[in-house]
Amino acid sequence: MTSPLRWLVLGATGFVGSAVVAELRGRGLSVIALAAPRLASAAVSAPELVAEARASGAIATLTSAFAGVDIVVNAAGLATPGDGESPALTGANALLPAVISLAAREAGVTRFVHLSSASVQGHRRVIDESSDRAPFSAYSRSKALGEEVLELLALDSGDAASASASIVTVRATSVQGPSRPTTTSFVKVARSPLASVASPGTAPTPVSSINALAWFVVETGSCPTAVPSLVLQPWEGLSVSDVLSAAGGRKPRSLPQWLCRTVLKSGYVVSRLLGERLHGPIRRVELMWFGQEQTPGWAQTAGLLPEPAVTSVLQAARGQRP
Repeated sequence: MTSPLRWLVLGATGFVGSAVVAELRGRGLSVIALAAPRLASAAVSAPELVAEARASGAIATLTSAFAGVDIVVNAAGLATPGDGESPALTGANALLPAVISLAAREAGVTRFVHLSSASVQGHRRVIDESSDRAPFSAYSRSKALGEEVLELLALDSGDAASASASIVTVRATSVQGPSRPTTTSFVKVARSPLASVASPGTAPTPVSSINALAWFVVETGSCPTAVPSLVLQPWEGLSVSDVLSAAGGRKPRSLPQWLCRTVLKSGYVVSRLLGERLHGPIRRVELMWFGQEQTPGWAQTAGLLPEPAVTSVLQAARGQRP
């Protein structure tokens, strides 16, 4: 009889981490919840970050914590789309994944699942599982660097090639949850006169649920066969109009596409003049109006499609509003 897998989740008290821990415990699986070390870095390239990671004293601490663990999930990081560049942002989203990967290798972990963001592909109309990245903000650049350092480490397995942990990066999309501040803000917009879509409002949206993401992370981590090094959270099947209706309880207004594009173009120009300070909010408006399509990926091929839950999550968030 095969022994049950032993899991460890870093960032276990955060939005995503707590959901992954709850999913694991709901399945009766053994999981260790661990706070991630706080790291800072002024590095601007993947090779610099890898060198910095190799010299980090945090490796020994994490290697000890990972002893006897089969699967490590990194749900830690700074989710601050509107903030500017900072050593803390780079440390949390780019240096930490490298340190975890090196520690997982030392400890003999079987699989390391890292949570990234689809924002690394920027404004492209269709997001996918390729290594093409076009980050547009400090946050998305830090997440892109995190992906790059893991790619670099996967290529450089050192002397322990046969024992190296399988590194899997999961690109999460626009994840919502009833208690998330971002979701609360989205509900406010959806219930206001600002709720609108670019005509005709049928564009697919990357808005997704924390329920589906947690399920997908656990399925990815426990998959008995090889998993690609980069996978995309599956689409939950909704359009831009669908999610606004679920969050606001009414149909959004439809705006001419030319007007929406003009407003966005002007907004990004102003934001660049202000040091990208408005990039996060403007990007959220862009996604509300135009959504973003995604290519069916490994999850569909493997038959690992979660039960869509974003409608119920948004309705629950709306129900919490006074």
